[in-house]
Amino acid sequence: MRARPSLTPYGLLRPGPPIRSHPPHLICSQCLSKSSLHLSLPSARLPYNSRGYHPSRRKNQSAFGSAVSAAQNLFSKNDPPPPPPRTPPNVSIDPLRIVGKELKFMKKNIRQLLGSGHPLLDRVAKYYTTSEGKHVRPLLVLLMSQATALAPKSPRQVPYVSASGINDAITSPAILADTNPDHSVLTSASREASYSLAGDDTNVLPAQRRLAEITELIHTASLLHDDVIDNAVTRRSAVSANLEFGNKMAVLAGDFLLGRASVALARLRDPEVIELLSTVIANLIEGEFMQLKNTERDESNPVWTEETITYYLQKTYLKSASLISKSCRAAALLGHSTPEIVEAAYSYGRNLGLAFQLVDDMLDYTISGEELGKPAGADLELGLATAPLLFAWKSHPELGALVGRKFGREGDVALARQIVSQSDGLEQTRALAQEYTDKAVQSISILPDSEAKAGLIEMCAKVTKRRK
Repeated sequence: MRARPSLTPYGLLRPGPPIRSHPPHLICSQCLSKSSLHLSLPSARLPYNSRGYHPSRRKNQSAFGSAVSAAQNLFSKNDPPPPPPRTPPNVSIDPLRIVGKELKFMKKNIRQLLGSGHPLLDRVAKYYTTSEGKHVRPLLVLLMSQATALAPKSPRQVPYVSASGINDAITSPAILADTNPDHSVLTSASREASYSLAGDDTNVLPAQRRLAEITELIHTASLLHDDVIDNAVTRRSAVSANLEFGNKMAVLAGDFLLGRASVALARLRDPEVIELLSTVIANLIEGEFMQLKNTERDESNPVWTEETITYYLQKTYLKSASLISKSCRAAALLGHSTPEIVEAAYSYGRNLGLAFQLVDDMLDYTISGEELGKPAGADLELGLATAPLLFAWKSHPELGALVGRKFGREGDVALARQIVSQSDGLEQTRALAQEYTDKAVQSISILPDSEAKAGLIEMCAKVTKRRK
């Protein structure tokens, strides 16, 4: 058998002696048995292990050690990472200000993409676009587009799509029969006039603006579906769509958003970008299945193992970090970036995406429901054991019984929160999130200095400090 690198969402298994191959986005049984995670750039070329071993043969002594080895694998054992670049002293960088004009018109453009001739579908599909979300994903796409604009360019042929042609169909409209009244010349402004307002920053191409809108569509569709699965009652401090319109309407609206996002994606006319974002949609579903499987365990008293953290991080990548990492990569591709810049953009998004979810899991234990915009302790109520509890579980085996019955008995949620608060689970989660943000910052050190790059760095700081 020929030795070759194998990929997981967490990176590259270094070349060595022949090992059992396994598909991308899965961790092999050998890795799981040794509890080792690999998080390095997919295209990196790393040297052979000095002993010729599969990296997973290195044993970790704790869950935290197993998890943070993800960040350590980006560097050789004897070559510690350089300190992450810092913004100039006494200079405040506001990422939102840098791309504020772009985001101002994003909501308008998204609503144009979602127009439907059916009044109720039109209303449900646009329901979450009327509330004030964080728009983290499109903001990162726009910042990455600006930050890579001044970087070296690749000879890769990328079709240029103008602002006036961003909605042009590939197939005959008569065949598509897509009756979107918000794009009709009879009921709306011309496409040229409506889309030219999206922004005039020459460092952001029309295709990159549309990519930002597509990422928000995919994310919003996932919210509609997640709220049905979780029986949510609120979203962004308002009544959830499933409660307002019913589960069936919410599911159909989410499907409609994914359909319109797919059409907009195809019209970018870039096969690699289409492949990336289409994979994201599959990843979201895979991650949701992993989460559901975890909550449907039939063990009465499961035991903590190193694999517990491995499983959680893989699920987190698929459900949360995949969209951020692959949309950042797509932004660099659409900007004609070199392969090195494309990989840097992907690494930044992957590490930041993992950190973002870790902090989100931590906030469920530390922030009130009013401040968070959703009920505090919602994850436990759903039977979900997230990072703070998983880290606490190692030193508090009594949590196993609660995890096994999905915190279903009266008092289980309160008891679990108490045990986590008395453990170091929150601190370990915070430390791991910091490891990931440090690696995100380091990954874009090859980008030329710019305000947008400083904004990307500041986003890492904001992720670790956020309170909602």
